[in-house]
Amino acid sequence: MIHFVGAGCGAADLITVRGQRLVSEADVVIYAGSLVNPDLLTYAGPDAKIYNSAEMTLEEVLDVMFEAESNGLDTVRLHTGDPCLYGAIREQMDALDAKGIRYDYTPGVSAFCGAAAALNMEYTLPNVSQSVVITRMAGRTPVPERESVRAFAAHKATMVLFLSTGLLEKTQAELIAGGYEPDTPAAIVYKATWPDERTFLCTVGTLAQCARENAVKKTALIIVGETVRQSGYARSQLYDPAFATEFRPAKE
Repeated sequence: MIHFVGAGCGAADLITVRGQRLVSEADVVIYAGSLVNPDLLTYAGPDAKIYNSAEMTLEEVLDVMFEAESNGLDTVRLHTGDPCLYGAIREQMDALDAKGIRYDYTPGVSAFCGAAAALNMEYTLPNVSQSVVITRMAGRTPVPERESVRAFAAHKATMVLFLSTGLLEKTQAELIAGGYEPDTPAAIVYKATWPDERTFLCTVGTLAQCARENAVKKTALIIVGETVRQSGYARSQLYDPAFATEFRPAKE
């Protein structure tokens, strides 16, 4: 059996209970060494075989899975955050499907959740923004034109940008060209939930400068939008005394 497991966004204790159990029971662990906290490997059993996929191609990862499966071993494929976002899991699952190999998927805490926690932030504030756009700048992996940062910026919703820290000059220009004002609040969260986590508040117009001044070049999320201010929002109707629910009558 192959278990795809979300490792969480940094702190070793943010893996789910199920994920930790699967790692502890695995005969083989293939982990994304460029991003997964190595402290998570302490959950693995003493006899588990450990592979760092940062040093491997897709074909080499699959060969390890196929060999483990042929020997009746359980494998954990440990991805950073929640692998449904930029996790490159579909290509692995398709290869397993082609060979009739069973697998399952345990979600994890995504970095966009860890970044919000680092800022004590709510992304969806009433009367400010009720939508979150999770996207990235085009790099070696292209982005469809209809999903460009510039196109999404026209909505002025809360935006979380993965994999874009090394392209901040261009990102900043695209955000402004798309519709965000230069003074729109923004934040950079470096290594959310890791011991060396750092957060920086800035504006869309100063994103590149902020990253440069603080030597942030990778492993960071960019958050853009009025919700970064965490002010100017309306009170939630759900908890308003005048709002009735199936659990609570309205109060005068």
